[in-house]
Parts: sequence; C-alpha cells; structure tokens
Amino acid sequence: MKTEIIRKTEELETAAKIIQRGGLAAVPTETVYGLAGNGLDAQAVHQIYEVKGRPEVKPLALMVPGKEEMDRYCDPVPPAARALADRFWPGPLSIVLKARENVPEIVRAGGPTVSLRCPDHPMTLALLRLADLPLAAPSANPSGQPSPKTAQEVLNYFDGRIDAVIDGGPCGLGRESTIIDMSTAPYRILRQGALPEEKIAHALAEELQLVGITGPTGCGKTTALQVLSERGALILDCDRVYHELLERNQGLLDELNEAFPGTVEDGKLRREKLSVIVFQEPKALERLNAISHRHVLEEVQRRLEAFAMAGGKLAAIDAIELLSSGLGERCAFTLAVLADPELRIRRIMARDGIDRQAAELRVKAQKPDAYYRKNCSYTLENNGDMDLFIQNLNHILEEQLKNERHEK
Repeated sequence: MKTEIIRKTEELETAAKIIQRGGLAAVPTETVYGLAGNGLDAQAVHQIYEVKGRPEVKPLALMVPGKEEMDRYCDPVPPAARALADRFWPGPLSIVLKARENVPEIVRAGGPTVSLRCPDHPMTLALLRLADLPLAAPSANPSGQPSPKTAQEVLNYFDGRIDAVIDGGPCGLGRESTIIDMSTAPYRILRQGALPEEKIAHALAEELQLVGITGPTGCGKTTALQVLSERGALILDCDRVYHELLERNQGLLDELNEAFPGTVEDGKLRREKLSVIVFQEPKALERLNAISHRHVLEEVQRRLEAFAMAGGKLAAIDAIELLSSGLGERCAFTLAVLADPELRIRRIMARDGIDRQAAELRVKAQKPDAYYRKNCSYTLENNGDMDLFIQNLNHILEEQLKNERHEK
C-alpha cells in the first residue's frame, strides 16, 4: 500500500473518500496527529486497533465537527456538557457521555459510553464536514510509542500501512486532550491533558444557576435558604464560611494580624480586640472587609467549582454584604428578605439570647430597607405569614430559574 500525502485543503476530498470507503488516514489536531477511520464502520475501527497494536478493550474517541453532533451519538447530553463544548470546542477536551446504539460496540470497547472530541485544526474540521462521518481517531503511533507531532513522524511509524496522511504542519500543543467523564455525576477527569482541570471546573461553576440572598439580620433568611435547599441548591452562608476560614486558614490569620497587630494570639483571632479597632476607625473596617471579602470570595469560588464538578446545577449565596462584596454580580438575580423592625428585634433576642437594648443596636447598625429595595432584583417581606412568604418566594424562583434555563 502506498501512503498518500495530502498537503492542500482542496485535496481533502480524496481523504474524505478514503474515510467513506473504510480506509485510514492520519489527521492533524492541535494536540497530536490522530489515526482516523470511519467511527461508524466496525471494520475500519478494527483496522485502527490492528495497525496501532492497541488492545480492543480500550475504547476510542469519536471526532466530530462541533457540538451540534453530540445528540447524533449520545443520549442524554446534559446541559453542563453542552456548556463545556461551547467554551472549549474546537479544542483539547474529550467529553465522555452515554452512547446511542449507532455507535459500534468496538468503538465503545463493549461499554455504554463514548468520548467525543472536536479537534482545533482547520484541515481536520474540513475533513469531518466533507466525509459527514465521525472519526475514530486515537493518536497515530504504535501503542507505547511517543505520540507524533508532525506528518513525518506518522510516516516513520506507518508509511505503507495506512492510506493517507494529511500534512497540516506541526501540532501546537504536543499533548493529548483532557478527558472528562460526564456520563454520570460526579464528573471525573479520566486523563489530564492539554486543558487544565481548573479551567473546566471554573467554566462549569459559571454555568450554575446562582441565587443571591441578602437582607438585614433578623429578617428570617433561613426560611428562604431552606426552600432553595429543598430544590437541591448548594447553600453558601458567607458568614459561616468566614468563621470556618478563621479556624483553618493560616493565610487569612496572617493577613489580619499584619493589618491589625496583636489581634491574633496562639493561632486564634481575638475578635474583641479586632472589634475595638474596626468599630472606632472607619478605614480599619474597610481594611478588614477588603481582607475578609477576598478570602471568602476565593473559598466560595472553590466550593462552587467542586459542586459543579459533582453535577450540581443550583446554588444560593447568603451574605449580608452580598452587594458590596461583589458576590451579587455573580448571581443570576438577588433577593433581599426584609421584615418589620420590631419583629426583627424580637427574633434577634430569641435567637442570640441578648437583651432588647443590644438587639436594637444591631438593627440600627444595619443598612435601611430602602438600600435593598434599590439594589436587589427582588425584595420579600417576612413578617410572620410563612405560607405567603414561601408562596411568593417559589413564584420568583419558578420564573427566574425558568428564564435562566431558557437563556442557557
């Protein structure tokens, strides 16, 4: 067999015909060269295994020209998988999903899933569209040998054993794609390749439906959070996150002690000392907020990414300083829970075991209701009629989450 070298885009029709009749052609990608055949032709796939010396117990990925092909070969396709395809395709990401019956068993190695990949190379994308077939295309090297980054390296391996090599120049990345299994939750990185896991987790976190809950103390935000929790939401109480960080984040403690010397002793924050400083000097409070908000934002982001990688879809952030901290900008919408001052005072007294005078001071220290009405997407009164409050909250959630799903 003579291996044909194809160097021009206008010659790709030849490669497409090779693929359509069951032949093999090496193709360039942004990572390494792949050994490609018709992914729906079991005999062509068998040839790939044979030429590579690859065990047939190891499944193959299918190359496709774009996310619009996902439904042709996979079912179901979760929204998170479409989101990653939107973000990273064409590119070095392979997404494993449950396969349709039209994907041959030999491609799946007898399993229920298939990996899809959209290569970022113009000649291979053009070939995929011309052939109108998915390409089964592992790296174009004998198993155990280095993956080829040039057409000549492919020829060194397989000259005379495959039908063609498409010479698309040297591969830019020289490293295989990252593989993520999204066939079940939690999602798993099966192979760390050219695309870092951190970027994948960050992209998935950005796709979460994120609700911001705020309002002054004593208004009963807990009820709203319980409703969201029952909908499967991850609940992030920023005040609790901050106190957890004070127990285990040495970096935060070091920054606080540097900004406010003597407030950290024996690895513990002395809150009474810090309170004396920050409540006497407005600029000190600003410094405290800048430090604490940054650390809380980083921890919230970490937890959102972990939740998204676990297959989560909905999260709620509870923060009194939701708007001033910048967290509100991350949210699809913000909701403030408000209540009459007298009711708030009684709730605070019962909740915290303090006297009326102390409770009144806390209420007076909070931002006025007008601030929340002006700056939040929605406000809800929580003055004791729990059924009405929950009914109104569910109405907002149904409308907003429906709109969010539609937009995505």
